[in-house]
Amino acid sequence: MAKGLQGFSWTMLLLLCAIQELGTWAMHTAAEGPGLGQPGDPALLAGGRVKRGWVWNQFFVVEEYTGTEPLYVGKIHSDSDEGDGSIKYTISGEGAGTIFLIDEITGDIHATERLDREQKTFYTLRAQARDRQTDQLLEPESEFIIKVQDINDSEPRFLEGPYIGSVAELSPVGTSVMQVMASDADDPTYGSSARVVYSVLEGEQHFTVDSKTGVIRTAVADLDRETQDRYEVVIRATDMAGQLGGLSGSTTVTIVVTDVNDNPPRFPQKMYQFSVVETAPVGTAIGRVKAEDSDVGENTDMTYQVKDEEGMEMFRVTTDSDTQEAVIMVQKPLDYESKKVHTVVVEALNKFVDPRFVDLGTFRDQTIVRVSVLDVDEPPEFRPPSDLMEVQEDAHVGSVVGVVTALDPDTANHPVRYAIDRSTDAERIFDIDANTGAIVTGKVLDRETAGWHNITVLAMEADNHSQVSRASLRIRILDVNDNPPELATPYEAAVCEDAKPGQLIQTISVVDRDEPQGGHRFYFTLAPEATNNHHFSLLDIQDNTAAVHTQRMGFNRQEQDVYLLPILVVDSGPPALSSTGTLTIRVCGCDSDGAIQSCNSTAYIVSATLSPGALIALLVCVLILVVLVLLILTLKRHHKSHLTAEDDEDMRDNVIKYNDEGGGEQDTEAYDMSALRSLYDFSEVKGGDGGGGPGEGVLSRNPASQLHSLPQWVQSPDLDFSVFRDYICRKVQQADEDLSVPPYDSFQTYAFEGSDSPVPSLSSINTWSSGSEQDFSYLGAWGPRFRQLAALYTGRRGEEDSEES
Repeated sequence: MAKGLQGFSWTMLLLLCAIQELGTWAMHTAAEGPGLGQPGDPALLAGGRVKRGWVWNQFFVVEEYTGTEPLYVGKIHSDSDEGDGSIKYTISGEGAGTIFLIDEITGDIHATERLDREQKTFYTLRAQARDRQTDQLLEPESEFIIKVQDINDSEPRFLEGPYIGSVAELSPVGTSVMQVMASDADDPTYGSSARVVYSVLEGEQHFTVDSKTGVIRTAVADLDRETQDRYEVVIRATDMAGQLGGLSGSTTVTIVVTDVNDNPPRFPQKMYQFSVVETAPVGTAIGRVKAEDSDVGENTDMTYQVKDEEGMEMFRVTTDSDTQEAVIMVQKPLDYESKKVHTVVVEALNKFVDPRFVDLGTFRDQTIVRVSVLDVDEPPEFRPPSDLMEVQEDAHVGSVVGVVTALDPDTANHPVRYAIDRSTDAERIFDIDANTGAIVTGKVLDRETAGWHNITVLAMEADNHSQVSRASLRIRILDVNDNPPELATPYEAAVCEDAKPGQLIQTISVVDRDEPQGGHRFYFTLAPEATNNHHFSLLDIQDNTAAVHTQRMGFNRQEQDVYLLPILVVDSGPPALSSTGTLTIRVCGCDSDGAIQSCNSTAYIVSATLSPGALIALLVCVLILVVLVLLILTLKRHHKSHLTAEDDEDMRDNVIKYNDEGGGEQDTEAYDMSALRSLYDFSEVKGGDGGGGPGEGVLSRNPASQLHSLPQWVQSPDLDFSVFRDYICRKVQQADEDLSVPPYDSFQTYAFEGSDSPVPSLSSINTWSSGSEQDFSYLGAWGPRFRQLAALYTGRRGEEDSEES
């Protein structure tokens, strides 16, 4: 009650102060208003007192008026108004005539609408005093202000909500979370209507708020995200500085408790069991385990590791970054027969440890993983795993090279059978005993042909051939001295005719396909058949080479141009083997410097005198000649095929146009007559003293008397040529009716001649006979163009007459 009275006293005191201040402002405004007389104005009275033209009080209107009658604002009055109603008062400006109305006679102003200071704090208007009869201004127009007086009608509002803040768990008391701010639309310069204070309505057990700044802070130090990760705090803002009668507004602030790494990882179980077959390859995943962590985000990132030595040897652990699980994998091959159960200690620990919480305990945990190895039927295993054997190359077929051994690792210990993978020994050089595994030779060996053999041996269970093991075996063939040494090349040497004794001719070396362990050692000497040689000597240089020297002064190519020197080469064995090689020595002519000029051997001369460049040039010339010959043959074949194609064409296509009449039979250049003659088999007729049958005669020295026989047609009475006759008639009719082409001669060959023509024919076909009585003398009257034709037929007729006589 006492607090309520105290608050009311403060309110009244503030109201009186405000009224006093408004009165002072109103008097000051009236003194400076437009109605104040200016210096020199007649309105100025003696003694400096001003005669006022306008008389009114300062205007105020309280906002949010809820009465039913218009609210009286104030009164404007002119000192010239005598109260007889002759003056008319009017106003203009903001709200004039709508919000504010004036009594024209009395000058009283009323507000007809409810005003809101938060929307508009004051209104500016202008007052006029006019003569009612003449409507003239009695006073200068004056501007005045109606101020809206504030009341506490707006509650504080949180304009930036909703608010969401965060704070780390286990933060100390007083840790700032966030700041809220409320806004009050009331006049902050008038009273305490806009003075806001903050308080917590809900959540004060965990958070506090600064009453002036609105900063929210933690109230306790044991905020635990794992217990509660979100708080809803209601903050209230009250105006009037929180006094009685003040308005208030509230907002809800969501505070999220963020995580810190304050919880260590923990395995849900202290023991896990997995099983895996003993044949699982290295890298096989056996199982997964996961430690739980109450934290979130990167605070739950963990790494896993194997802690015991036994587990580290056989297994390894990796971390799945997506699921944060430990993946246990095989690191070494397992063996059921050796150990059936393995125990692995797996430890989980956080990646990121906050040093502020190390006193809470160790941030790691361990669990035991038992891995049971399951037995499977395994293939045999080779013991010991030796992959190299050796055998002499002169070993007899069936000799033992070595023995391989394989055992069944299973408890049942099944018997083992052996075989050779024939894809690695297709020639069957080796065999193996299926029961004992003894490898023997199957063929004669030759180190010089193949010094190494790589074969694959198979070992399988006797009753289950699907269980197969493979072992690669290398067999080395040991060398035996079974190849005699030979000269490295067929040596040929040259000696000058003027050679001096002791001159080096050739240095020779040998090759031996054998490879003795101590290395090669060869001995050189002349063969027994060369004991009578007095021309050359052989010197063993003791480094597996020998030198041939001349033994006499000068040689003569005329006497002997080639010497064959047999050389005996012996190796060091055992057993010692030898061979004889021949050195060919040619006697050549040399210049003064000893350079060879020529030898009796053609091959030697060519090889000695022709340089590589000359040989290449010679080969290029030969190649060019071959290409030219091939080109000529190709062109001839092409030309022949072209002629054949032309012979098959229609002879009517070979039309030659002239601008003159032509030269008759003597014009032999207009057309190649050989193309026509090739259609027949012309045979020459030779004339002589002795008679001959048709088709034979003697060739006259006179060209005009030379006559070639034409093919003779004899019609067979059994043949029907109606088809050909119709075809010829049809073609003739088509040629006669076609007026678009010029006429031309056509040479065609048909299988029959047809009926006799009423006009005597000039053709010699079917008229060549010894009994022909046709007279060709009339051809002589045809002119010089047919002189040669007349000479041929007239001459032929005379010859026939002489033969008949």
